[in-house]
Amino acid sequence: MPEPLPETTAICLGEAMIMLAGGPGPLADVEVFRRSVGGAECNVAGGLAGLGVPTGWISRLGDDGFGQHVLRDLQARGVDVGGVELDPLRPTALYVKESEDGRSRMHYYRTGSAAAAMEPGFLDRPEVSERLKQARLVHTTGITAAISTSSADMLERLATEPREYLLSVDLNWRPALWRDRDPAPLWRLLKAADIVLIGADEAEVFAGTGDPEELYELIGAPTLVVKNDAHTAMVLEPAGRTEVPALSVDVVETVGAGDAFAAGFLAGTLQGLSMVERLRLGHLNAAAVLTAPEDHAPPPAIDVRERLLKASDEEWAATRV
Repeated sequence: MPEPLPETTAICLGEAMIMLAGGPGPLADVEVFRRSVGGAECNVAGGLAGLGVPTGWISRLGDDGFGQHVLRDLQARGVDVGGVELDPLRPTALYVKESEDGRSRMHYYRTGSAAAAMEPGFLDRPEVSERLKQARLVHTTGITAAISTSSADMLERLATEPREYLLSVDLNWRPALWRDRDPAPLWRLLKAADIVLIGADEAEVFAGTGDPEELYELIGAPTLVVKNDAHTAMVLEPAGRTEVPALSVDVVETVGAGDAFAAGFLAGTLQGLSMVERLRLGHLNAAAVLTAPEDHAPPPAIDVRERLLKASDEEWAATRV
């Protein structure tokens, strides 16, 4: 008999990458690199699992050592990876982080990756379709729509077929991935989503405006979350507008903070928190990653989370991480 399917409340669908981070200095001079796992959707999957949400991550990986490391890493963080397909020919994607003069620059090596071969039929694999059927929420990003035409077609099918789960999409606009390509599939994905997360700065480039009200009209998602750098995050929905300021943070590295915010907000959504508490949980989760050198980090301790979620506005504003 087949093994029973693990409980999964949330599913994250997208590419994972190996991240190689060198010491300070130009890439040509770095001799030793530190390995970790990155990629927007798997960052969110790990963040959701860390906040107590049963979560699965679905994708394709190369049947190589890097792919095995991704699987082990996510499993160690409590993420179900039974919906992952291994490719004997295509590699696991990777990117290299170059740090110089206090700034980080990313170099991506993802062309022809195993994940880029995802296509609409991938959703018919029993390991994938059964997990999607039982999910309450499915999360993806504009990056997955951008890595290949076939992957964009897969997300279009996901967004347009009848579903019982909430569809969450983080814009994650990457102009280099859309060079010489029409972003119309991404617009359609956003308009089909139930929850859209977007940064005001990337919205200026992608949509020509960072104004939340204008974005709400343009995108039309029932729930729109607009993040304004390190200042505030707000939700626009039919019931109105809710805004919560970000925490004061001693930042170590910014990469991955947006994914951590998404994980916190979505966890709060699934756990039935108030809108203010959902935004606060997003900020708390992002703060934990901002103070770590990797793309992900454990969330604040549960007693800290519970205290700050219920704190007065004055106590929240006075908190520094």
